[in-house]
Amino acid sequence: MEAKAIGAGGHLAQAGAALIWIPQAFLLALAVQGIADGAGVQAVTVPALAFLLLGLLRASLEAWGARRVFADARRFLGALRAEAAAMLARRSPLDRGRPASGAAASAMAEQAEAVLPWLVRYQGARWKLALVPPVIAVVVAIQSWVAALILLLAAPLIPVFMAVIGWRAKAASEQQLQVMGGMNGFLLDRLRGLSTLRALGAVDLSARRLRDTAQALRTSTMRVLRIAFLSSTALELFAALAVALVAVYVGFHLLGDFPGGAWGSRLGLGEALFILLLAPAFFEPLRELAAAWHDKAAGEAALATLDRLREPGMRMPGALADGGADAQAQRPVRIEIEALRFAHDGEAPLFEDLALSIAPGEHVALVGPSGSGKSTLLALMAGLAAPSGGSVRIDGMPLDEEHAATLRARIAWIGQAPHLFPGTVRGNVALGRPGVDGAAAAAALRRSGLGRVRHAVPDARLGEGGAGLSGGELVRLALARAVAAHGTGLLLADEPTAHLDRASASCVIDSLLALSHGRTLVVATHDPVLAARIGRVVHVGRRDAALEAA
Repeated sequence: MEAKAIGAGGHLAQAGAALIWIPQAFLLALAVQGIADGAGVQAVTVPALAFLLLGLLRASLEAWGARRVFADARRFLGALRAEAAAMLARRSPLDRGRPASGAAASAMAEQAEAVLPWLVRYQGARWKLALVPPVIAVVVAIQSWVAALILLLAAPLIPVFMAVIGWRAKAASEQQLQVMGGMNGFLLDRLRGLSTLRALGAVDLSARRLRDTAQALRTSTMRVLRIAFLSSTALELFAALAVALVAVYVGFHLLGDFPGGAWGSRLGLGEALFILLLAPAFFEPLRELAAAWHDKAAGEAALATLDRLREPGMRMPGALADGGADAQAQRPVRIEIEALRFAHDGEAPLFEDLALSIAPGEHVALVGPSGSGKSTLLALMAGLAAPSGGSVRIDGMPLDEEHAATLRARIAWIGQAPHLFPGTVRGNVALGRPGVDGAAAAAALRRSGLGRVRHAVPDARLGEGGAGLSGGELVRLALARAVAAHGTGLLLADEPTAHLDRASASCVIDSLLALSHGRTLVVATHDPVLAARIGRVVHVGRRDAALEAA
């Protein structure tokens, strides 16, 4: 649904509530005219009761419309967030245009909230502006064409100046959102690498950069606020001048110094008061629009940011699997790669006409210099990216849109930096997957060699990022996570022994080989010890026509 059409029924109800002021103003003017004519209390009783009833109706319409608009806007924003999250989940880890996690989190959390005021306040003000002033102008014109002419001449000046100011406000809001997203991404990256920064003595440097970024955010925020205050000032100036001119005209008309402008008749006290009561209401929608003008700039900038997150980018083939492979029998898989070609946008091909065959249950080590494409080849085997040409087949089925989700359910990935969540060891192994209960998680921990580690028992609690575990223990927990689900027939491990001392690396290798028994195993590594124990070694060279097995 178009964003501007969200909450149309509620906005219409709010505009109708604003129009109720017209009969209320008429009742007030009628009561004053009656008192001036000497009718006494009798002239006030009926108008006062009717005024009260209209006030209740007006408040009810306004409240119902506000609730309806907010509910519709919240549903729309929730759908936008869900779609953006789904598109981010579908984007390949190899996509270099994929936004940083900190920037994406900022855009989907606090920045996306700017869409709500835009839908609730600004769009509501637009509806009122489209309905209320024209009706009031017609009603005033029936009483005095001069007063209506003053209102109509002043009204266009306000949108013109607000539009000029609004162009600048939109640019300032977009710049502010960019600075905010950059600061959030910078902070998240530095928090993740805080231990490394401390080891390198770079904490003070990072703190200074964060302080400079915060200062830039403060400057951009103050620039947006200055523009917002300027737009409100321009509105109040022209609105006050127009209301003052109407009051001057009505006053001179009642004194007889300016008798024209009332269709050949003289305005009475009640008619003059009726016009004066409607004149400020004529500009009230414009005041609301000015108050929400910054919401428009911020909301459109936030919507554009969400639209960028919803761009497809480099997508993984197939839909995301919604469950595990526990319904399938565990058996090793065959991998067949034929005429494979892969290249990032605007770059030379990383692989060209590459071919490789791995038998079921075979263990293979991919070796080669950094940048040769070992991790990329693993990602293509996992169906995390679509090749530019050729095919990758698992047990004869291609990793394409139709089969990728099913095949990925039989594949386990152990990355270079496996992420652990705050919580129990059991929860980090199970990850809430169907079929992976406490017993299965405990069994996987024992098989990975963590059964005798006191601080890695199933009920032990971990901090963010696996705080409390050593580097080798963290990798072995990731191995346990990979094999906990029944039906996993292919293990893909990317540099499992990187950054580990020899004793920890030896424990990881033992666990890896034990857990991969009865499964196909492909490991990308620089470790010659791991490669020698794997058995078959495949040398990956950049832009090789084929892979050479040793």
